Amino acid sequence: MATHEPWRLDDHVVVVTGASAGIGLAICTAMARQGARLAMLDRDEQVIEAADHFEDAIGVVADVTCSDELDQARDEVTARLGPIDVLVNNAGVIALDAAENLSEQHWDRTLDVNLKGTFLSSQVFGRQMLERGEGAIVNIASQAGLVALDQHLAYCASKAGVIGLTRSLALEWSPRGVRVNAVSPTIVMTELGQQAWSGPEGERARERIPLRRFAEPEDVAHAVVYLATPASAMLSGENLVVDGGYTIS
Repeated sequence: MATHEPWRLDDHVVVVTGASAGIGLAICTAMARQGARLAMLDRDEQVIEAADHFEDAIGVVADVTCSDELDQARDEVTARLGPIDVLVNNAGVIALDAAENLSEQHWDRTLDVNLKGTFLSSQVFGRQMLERGEGAIVNIASQAGLVALDQHLAYCASKAGVIGLTRSLALEWSPRGVRVNAVSPTIVMTELGQQAWSGPEGERARERIPLRRFAEPEDVAHAVVYLATPASAMLSGENLVVDGGYTIS
């Protein structure tokens, strides 16, 4: 993955899961600005249309909880763009409820997408990176993986798992040329985030952040780009916390 510009990703093939909207779309935009060739993965077919907005991108419909679909996606990406250099595991879901009321269905779905999906995607695309002896994986975790949040039981468990998975993969794969890191954001002002945190509860949450604001999708995207590029060549197994200082107190 050698390049003369440490922040550039010229001709690098970057796979982003959960890419059709929100943080995933912001990550794709930031990657494209650095010259990446994008493979945008999502279970929603609107990812095909989303990819049309970029000069060098393809949209691939795939469910990260299904290894067969991920195998097919890897083969399609490789055939159309070439070998994968970077994987960003962004696909995720959230189900909020009191612990005593959280349904088994919501627990299973949250762990399946957030943790199992990150594992399967890393395994499927990581094998190709290991064969080539180079690559970078960036997992989207959360501040919820570091601190307890009310009514976030399944989400906290899944994101703590992502952080642990990141460290374990980094330990195994870094000696073989594949760096693995994570980014842990606070509340992010996507369209859904704006709807969920626009009232008094949002104001109280914002006051608990030392920077006194929530993250924008671009704040997360810039951190991901850093961990994907040669600028972070000495980082592996790290969890970059993008939370405005929330978890320091």
